[in-house]
Amino acid sequence: MSLTFTVQQTHGTARRGTMVLPHGVVDTPVFMPVGTAATVKAVPQNVLEDVGTQILLGNTYHLYLRPGHERIRRLGGLHKFMSWPHPILTDSGGFQVYSLNKLRKVTEDGVHFRSHLDGSSHFFSPEHSMEVQIALGADIVMVFDECTEWPATRERARESLDLTLRWARRSKDHFLARAEEVPWFEEYGGQKQNLFGIVQGGMYEDLRRECAERLVELDLPGYAIGGLSVGEPRAHTRDVIASTLPLLPADRPRYVMGVGYPEEIVEYAAMGVDMMDCVLPTRAARHGLLFTREGRMNIKNQRFQEDQNPPDPDCACMVCRRYTRAYLRHLAMAREPLGGALNSIHNLHAYLDTMQSVRDAISLGTLPELLAHTRERARTHCPS
Repeated sequence: MSLTFTVQQTHGTARRGTMVLPHGVVDTPVFMPVGTAATVKAVPQNVLEDVGTQILLGNTYHLYLRPGHERIRRLGGLHKFMSWPHPILTDSGGFQVYSLNKLRKVTEDGVHFRSHLDGSSHFFSPEHSMEVQIALGADIVMVFDECTEWPATRERARESLDLTLRWARRSKDHFLARAEEVPWFEEYGGQKQNLFGIVQGGMYEDLRRECAERLVELDLPGYAIGGLSVGEPRAHTRDVIASTLPLLPADRPRYVMGVGYPEEIVEYAAMGVDMMDCVLPTRAARHGLLFTREGRMNIKNQRFQEDQNPPDPDCACMVCRRYTRAYLRHLAMAREPLGGALNSIHNLHAYLDTMQSVRDAISLGTLPELLAHTRERARTHCPS
């Protein structure tokens, strides 16, 4: 393993730290933009750097289908393929296979599924997920898990938990056996990838506890809380995070997968979460939804058609420095691709700037004030 995690400052349950990975240093708590198919949709890599992106998330399932993990391996790994010399995390493919629903069949060995692209048949096992992620060469890779749906009976959550734990062991065993096959292994002085575990267990606190305790026995360099943002009420999401975080090693990065709105990521960071990711900044942007310091803004609203103010007067991003609400509304109504690109750049900057504000607040001891402001803004300006 080639990860060093240091907690530098704390404020209550929140912590500020650094995570040293083969491709760079990441300041935590961190938000990771999602680059599903080796691209954060509509945003070039140099712009991602400009808005402060430290680490990207790549999608194992999508990259396996197209262009193929072996092709990416031959081209030197995902970092070289997409011209991103900074850290990358890849998910295991488990969530995407879960989302296929009727196109999959889960067995003890793995998951049989049909491609959403052409209907062709495929099979993912823990071992195969590791093979794909090793070929991609991300700094952090995830064990292959089964994402528990919501709602799920206790019996179903138990079954899913047990399968996830067996798959985690298989993932680790195969990963360690092939750890030196990562494309950049020699180039980076023999540094290796890092395997994170994923806590499942549905919305059942005792099952989550059991899963966390048994995963910790695997002694992995980091741990994630999965199975959230699958349709459950947000209060349930918060409860699961709050009850699970204390069970994870304090000296390892703690990652919550697939969350959330700007006000939520502030709350989760304050609870002690170190890493988060979500497609929301760019997905919402493509539909004309902007995240501002005064809440959410639907740029398609008619009242913006002659508004010459920037999207967010308090934002320093390249979009707010140059473009007006009227122009962005025009692009959205005309369905011009530039509109989605500019909205995405703004939203990503908003998320990453929010995380910087959290890190600063932890250092300065002003996190309670930031939380109070965030909660008031969400109560006043953000629909539930």
